[in-house]
Amino acid sequence: MSHDHDHDHDNELDPFAARVRALETILTQKGLIDPAAIDVIVDSYETKIGPRNGAKVVAKAWLEPDFAAWLKRDATAAIGSLGYTGRQGEHMQAVFNTADTHNLVVCTLCSCYPWSVLGLPPVWYKAPPYRSRAVIDPRGVLEEFGLTLPATTKIRVWDSTAELRYLVVPMRPKGTDGWSEERLADLVTRDAMIGTGLAREPA
Repeated sequence: MSHDHDHDHDNELDPFAARVRALETILTQKGLIDPAAIDVIVDSYETKIGPRNGAKVVAKAWLEPDFAAWLKRDATAAIGSLGYTGRQGEHMQAVFNTADTHNLVVCTLCSCYPWSVLGLPPVWYKAPPYRSRAVIDPRGVLEEFGLTLPATTKIRVWDSTAELRYLVVPMRPKGTDGWSEERLADLVTRDAMIGTGLAREPA
């Protein structure tokens, strides 16, 4: 399963998404919108604006033990204190990677996802192969994302639901002592906060 190729998911769309797709098609055919422009906007929310919120949460947890403890205890309140609340982020739980345990998030039923901290879900997150195989063969799925973990590392899979969504807090990379919160946030990727990747190593 590759996470960087297109999938045909028209038959997987919920009724609302199907209406949006139909409306986009009609407006495009009438020349009222440019699909390329929409793609740029969606990409911004999916890979830049949204994930930056989560990256700031992670960086703050790396820097401030009290905030990290609050995040573990009540992620919804801790994240909300930074102003990140709203759609599909009302009830959050943060799970922390350690040297012994790696966390991976999936939604086996549909595509529940914390929009307020991660933006729009990537296409592969909603794809049936990811949703099924992440539970059955998480180690194999991670390897297909380019992440090979030691055999001794335990992988915990968390099933996101309409009631509860998860944020993975990756381990802080070595060599970042003395870094500012903003600089640390630049190391935190969307995939790291889903669990299909790690935080970037410092250049």
